[in-house]
Amino acid sequence: MGLSNILKADLWLVLVTLLAAISWIFSKEAVLIMPPLLFVSLRFLLAGLLLSILGFHQIRALNRQQLKQAIGVGIIFALGMCFWIMGVYSGVSLSVGSFLTSLSVVIVPVLDRLFFKGQATWSVWFAMPIAVIGLGFLSLKTGFVMEKGQLLFLIAALFFALFFILNVRAANHREIGGLDEIMDISEKVPALSLTAITLLTVGIMAGILSLVLEGWAVVASDFSANMVFWVLMSAFIGTAARFFIQTHALSLSTSSHGVVIMVIEPIWTTMLAASWFGESLSGSDLVGCVLIFLSLIINRWSVMRGFFRQATA
Repeated sequence: MGLSNILKADLWLVLVTLLAAISWIFSKEAVLIMPPLLFVSLRFLLAGLLLSILGFHQIRALNRQQLKQAIGVGIIFALGMCFWIMGVYSGVSLSVGSFLTSLSVVIVPVLDRLFFKGQATWSVWFAMPIAVIGLGFLSLKTGFVMEKGQLLFLIAALFFALFFILNVRAANHREIGGLDEIMDISEKVPALSLTAITLLTVGIMAGILSLVLEGWAVVASDFSANMVFWVLMSAFIGTAARFFIQTHALSLSTSSHGVVIMVIEPIWTTMLAASWFGESLSGSDLVGCVLIFLSLIINRWSVMRGFFRQATA
């Protein structure tokens, strides 16, 4: 992989973090006027259908293994998105929620080590207790008991970490076999078809859950142009564009390098939440978020240091 590909991935991922932050605003506006799981379903179905039309011939060319990989990635991401949107719906500050969700960056190398025999540096284990202390400060107001919304965001972070790993593995060629021989080659799933199938899977799963758990009568009675606007903005800008760009960027990079860039997202979200909703962090919440951000930096320090050395060489 040449330096040019790394730089391209960096630029794309910075754009992804900004689109992700904007998506928090779109989603918050939407769940104020419609059922949250229904919103997720419509958002991802529309985005997935758009990308499926664009990548129809590419999707048709997928073999069974590639299709299975893409659907598996989608299932994990669907679980994360359902917990995430319920966290947004709970009323927890978007700033706090974004930092809690960003803990997926800390969790990625841990899960990669536990389930996929990845390498975890000393910085990973040093970052974990700092992140836990940060969580402690966020729960000070409730007597060291996490609020329901905070817990939802934390569970979402676990699924997002697993999604990130599986997404990277699906987007790249992998050798499957023993120590001495390669038994099989896991073909990478092209970025457009991988994104389309993942988003459609999320939309279908969220739709089923919404049908079972939510009442849709309020949508019919309170239907408005605002509702349509936020769904469309979330679907096409916050979802289709964002996740296609992210998947393409990850195909140019590696999981460990990619998550370095992703630590910017909570900063963007906090700034946008402050300007859009007038949110502010103070007291224990501010300390907790700062500690969580510090854990993100520590977690990826060795990778960041190596990258900067390479970029300035």
